[in-house]
Amino acid sequence: MNRTPLKRSHLLRMALSSLEQRDPGQGESFLVKAIKIALVVSLYWLVSVSMVFLNKYLLGSPDLKLDAPLFVTFYQCSTTVLICLLLNLLLTLCPWVLDVPPLRFDLKVSREILPLSVVFIGMISFNNLCLKYVGVAFYNVGRSLTTVFNVLLSYFVLKQTTSWKAILCCGVILGGFLLGIDQEGVEGSLSWTGVIFGVLASLCVSLNAIYTKKVLPAVDGSIWRLTFYNNVNACVLFIPLIAIFGELKVLYYFDKLNSVHFWGMMTLGGVLGFAIGYVTGFQIKFTSPLTHNISGTAKACAQTVLAVSYYNEVKTALWWTSNMMVLGGSSAYTWVKGIEMKKAQEESQTRDHEKTEAGV
Repeated sequence: MNRTPLKRSHLLRMALSSLEQRDPGQGESFLVKAIKIALVVSLYWLVSVSMVFLNKYLLGSPDLKLDAPLFVTFYQCSTTVLICLLLNLLLTLCPWVLDVPPLRFDLKVSREILPLSVVFIGMISFNNLCLKYVGVAFYNVGRSLTTVFNVLLSYFVLKQTTSWKAILCCGVILGGFLLGIDQEGVEGSLSWTGVIFGVLASLCVSLNAIYTKKVLPAVDGSIWRLTFYNNVNACVLFIPLIAIFGELKVLYYFDKLNSVHFWGMMTLGGVLGFAIGYVTGFQIKFTSPLTHNISGTAKACAQTVLAVSYYNEVKTALWWTSNMMVLGGSSAYTWVKGIEMKKAQEESQTRDHEKTEAGV
């Protein structure tokens, strides 16, 4: 599950980013810091790209022939819960290893988290369904409207305005998205089902951020505990959905339920889904949020090129242009918002300084 995106990786990176409170670059030579940064960025790329290709195999491989995307997503959530419990056990045995609060299940808290869990289920399900119906090469374009929805929801829900520069960046992203759809149609590989799921996934990613802030007080602001409750709720809610959409019948007739390879791939997908948050947190810690976004954009570009090469696809110049518009618009939006946030912070500090001097 990429970029992803999303999203679950955002929750997990915040949950585990407290593993090291010390400045990772303190007292180290430039060479050591450069090597660490290179290793962390490389690990992020490896985990993220591997997760997307593995999920594509699980969701749409002609060799596997498993038409049960909800079950695949349910299993990955179950794996996250299991890893959380194992880490909690490690915390009990060796409390000095992890700097996170212990996990405990409270039904009242679980109910308070439920609205977020519904959005969370939509986010990860639509994300996987998009990947099921579109190629890995088009995947980044298909679910590229998260930034656009962020701006729209900020205005209509939070009543926050956006600068014209940021809106212009969103326009570039939207243009790349529409051009990508057009070029997929020209090549005869367009799946409107996949596109719709991609748009819904983008919307749910934006809603997930809003609901996360809303329910955080229920878990005392602990993203670690929120991740646990969210995935436990998701596992429970997925069970009736799997039955309603007929996936139990699909699983009953699936000929690889006894395959060690199949369950190994499923478990690896769950582990990678959990690990993406871990490596994302370390990439941000050893670089910066802006560098992380730039790395994510470069990774998406490399992933697209790798997918085109791996699946022996031939793409037109306009198709590549659509990808560059999406990636370029997203990078420009991050840069613009970074400048605006820095300017707002400086203005706030200036006002505080002036108030202090006036008080004196």
